[in-house]
Amino acid sequence: MDTAWVPASTWSTAVPDWKERIRNRRPLVPDLPLYDAVAEKALRIFKRLRVPDIIGNPTYGEVCDDWVFDFVRVVFGSYDPETKRRALREFFLLVPKKNGKSSIAAAIIVTAAILNERPEAELLLIAPTKQIADISFKQAAGIIRLDDELSKLFHLQDHLKKITHLNTLAVIVVKAAAADVITGSKATYILIDETHVFATIAKAADIFVEIRGSLAARPDGFLLQITTQSKTPPAGVFKAELQKARDVRDGLFDFPMLAVLYELPPEDAVNGGWKRRETWGLVNPNLNRSVNEDYLAGEIATAEREGPEKLALIASQHFNVEIGLGLHADRWAGAAYWEGAGDKELTLDHIIAECDVCVVGIDGGGLDDLMAASVIGRHAKTRVWLHWVRAWAYPDVFERRKEIAPRLRDFEKDGDLVVCEDPDQDIAEIVDICERLHLAGLLPERAGIGLDAFGIASLLDALAERGMAGELTMAVGQGWKLQSAVTTLPRKLKDRTMRHCGQPLMAWAVGNAKTELKGSNYIVTKQAAGASKIDPLMATFNAAMLMFLNPEANGLSVYRDRGLLVM
Repeated sequence: MDTAWVPASTWSTAVPDWKERIRNRRPLVPDLPLYDAVAEKALRIFKRLRVPDIIGNPTYGEVCDDWVFDFVRVVFGSYDPETKRRALREFFLLVPKKNGKSSIAAAIIVTAAILNERPEAELLLIAPTKQIADISFKQAAGIIRLDDELSKLFHLQDHLKKITHLNTLAVIVVKAAAADVITGSKATYILIDETHVFATIAKAADIFVEIRGSLAARPDGFLLQITTQSKTPPAGVFKAELQKARDVRDGLFDFPMLAVLYELPPEDAVNGGWKRRETWGLVNPNLNRSVNEDYLAGEIATAEREGPEKLALIASQHFNVEIGLGLHADRWAGAAYWEGAGDKELTLDHIIAECDVCVVGIDGGGLDDLMAASVIGRHAKTRVWLHWVRAWAYPDVFERRKEIAPRLRDFEKDGDLVVCEDPDQDIAEIVDICERLHLAGLLPERAGIGLDAFGIASLLDALAERGMAGELTMAVGQGWKLQSAVTTLPRKLKDRTMRHCGQPLMAWAVGNAKTELKGSNYIVTKQAAGASKIDPLMATFNAAMLMFLNPEANGLSVYRDRGLLVM
């Protein structure tokens, strides 16, 4: 179609059969009622541009495959030249490294500048770091320098990372992401390179609000994100943007976005399925063009020699495999079995209802640290250990640990992390949990609540005020004295005699844990983990040390007559 108006419902970009399309190497772009004249004009311009970083500077038409052309047609062909509005306002492309991602992004933004009709429009190319921003500008400027006509049409200012269209006065501006430089932007076209890196930027959510706000009064504009998968478990704004794109693709969210994600179906990626050579071309659409099959084989072989951490990195960057637990070589042994022992249907309420005894482990530090409470219950019939955890943080953590702030906000949304507004809020809520177990008759008379040897005095005072002091609390030795928990819990996870609630917070803490061999003991310490927190895991070790004592509950439940109180 060309200029006829089309109801929004005909622009559904859902691709519910994407798994079959990936497996059969069929296009991931659905059939859409594009404005063909605009789409074809844009594609002609795009194909004519020359690639600055390939020997001989071939055109994009010569080096790109149909999947790129399909994507470009939709980006520009969703624009109605009569109404000056776009049927699709957002685009999300997830493609592995070495598939021409940055080069394609630069060519799209230059094409947009050529086609733009808005006087003095701003085309904003945002990168998460200065290094990536420099690469993006170099690509865009290189495209223009290689074309005599474009060199006359655009004015390049390398020192400002700015390119100006001399007729419309539209400008391409390349910026490294920061909330203060994006604030007040009035960009018409916005391209974000490497969204996954934004997960480490504390104010990334604010940046995206500003970005989308700038498009509100510009119905002719678009937001395009081009990224690889994250090198760590998706978090923060990247996690949210990736999930949104997947939901649009799967037909779960009706939104004017085209989401093209080159990723294997989860069932094909597990257990190293991504390492099978026949799957490489499914997620690397430029295989044997910009990325060589022998190169990928060499990367995998090298990574297998260097260990799980390097292998996970290759999986995420070259095959878009989403990383679960951190897989470093010196990881805690329980990390390998943690995910397999999870049960997302399990809750603290279930543990209270099904166990004959429970213990609580507590770990915490200063205001720039997390406080964590871990509950381990012993199932009354199977004697399987059941685990649940919660953590608390004060605003100081988000300021002093900005690199993990987006991830902590995710845990807050999950309900597993509480951000404290009042002094000693964490103490009060931990004591509430302990009291609930105590009144249910599930805490043992002795050693039911375990803290490290430097237990917080205010916590001990609060427990005493509610009748939970003396022998009920126990100082748990740290370092090598936790050896039994460090070495035994992996066995219980592997044989599934320990189950947990599948909480992302705990999976993160487990993934952060590193072991050190000191003398004849393997220890897990906060110092080894660095800025990445392991407090929930340390609280779990404390609880496990109490459960090793084979405790018996006090049995003095106040709920025998009136039932269990659910909080």
